[in-house]
Amino acid sequence: MTAAWSALAGSPVWWLALTVLVYAGTLALYRRSGAHPALIPVLTSVLVLVGLLLASGTPYADYARGTQPLTLLIGPATVLLAVPLFHQWPRVRAIWRPLAIALLVGSSTAIVSAVGIAWALGGSWETLASLAPKSATMPIAMPVAERMGGLTALAAVAVALTGIAGTMVSQPLLRWLGADQDPVVRGVALGLTAHAIGMARELQLHPVAGAFAALAMGLNGILTSLLVPWLLAFR
Repeated sequence: MTAAWSALAGSPVWWLALTVLVYAGTLALYRRSGAHPALIPVLTSVLVLVGLLLASGTPYADYARGTQPLTLLIGPATVLLAVPLFHQWPRVRAIWRPLAIALLVGSSTAIVSAVGIAWALGGSWETLASLAPKSATMPIAMPVAERMGGLTALAAVAVALTGIAGTMVSQPLLRWLGADQDPVVRGVALGLTAHAIGMARELQLHPVAGAFAALAMGLNGILTSLLVPWLLAFR
C-alpha cells in the first residue's frame, strides 16, 4: 500500500488531476456556503493540497513539475480579463480622476504601511524589500522584491497572505463602511488590496465589480513597480 501510494504520489499526472479535483471541490463548497469569505477556494484548496503533500512526503519541486501545465494558462487567463473591462470602458472614462487618486493613495499606503510595520518590528532590509510590493499581483511583486534586494519566496508568501486576508475581511469591512452595494467601489477596493484573489472572487459575484477589480489589480501592479524603488530610496 505504501509503495503504491509513493508511486502514485510521484506521478506528475496524479498531482495535476488532484489539484483540479481539489479546487473543483472547494469551489463547490464555497458556492454552497453562499460565497462565505472564510471558504474562498484559494485558501481551502491550498490547505488541502499542502496537507496531502506533507502526508505523502512529496517535495514541492515535484508538485510544481506535475502542475506546470496549469501555469501555462495564466497568460491567456490574464488576457481574457480585458473582455469584461472593455464593456465597462465608458464608465472608466467617466470616473478616471477619482479612480487615479484612489489608486495612488491605496498603492502608496500599502507600501508604506508594510515597510513601516516591518521596520518598527526590527525587520532586516531583505524583509522590508520583500514585503514592500505585497499588494501587487505575484508576477510583479516577486521580481520587484528581488530587484530591491528582497527574497522572492518571502514576497510570494506575503502576496498570497495579503490576497487571502484582504478577500476575507473585505465584505464585513465594506459593509461597515456602507460601500458594499456599489460594484465599482467594491471591485476597485478588492483589486487594489487583494489583487488576483480578490478579483477572482468579484468576478464570480458581479461582472462590473470583476471588471474594475481587474483594472485596479493591473494598474496597481504597474504603480507598485514604480513606487517601491522610489519610496525605498528614502531608507
